Amino acid sequence: MTGKTYSCEKCQKEKTVPQGDKIPVCCGLPMTLKLASCTKPFDAETARSHAVDEPCNDGTDGNN
Repeated sequence: MTGKTYSCEKCQKEKTVPQGDKIPVCCGLPMTLKLASCTKPFDAETARSHAVDEPCNDGTDGNN
């Protein structure tokens, strides 16, 4: 199943929904999008114009 994976901040449940569906609700709140960890540097000196720059979790929010 392809789609986006969301997680609940309160109970830590995860739910994958198809691309284009609405954001699921859990524990009375909208679930947050779960992003993969960043695997490449993201500063100007190491940037590559041919590399795809997808959203990722850079680890600065404390929820690794």
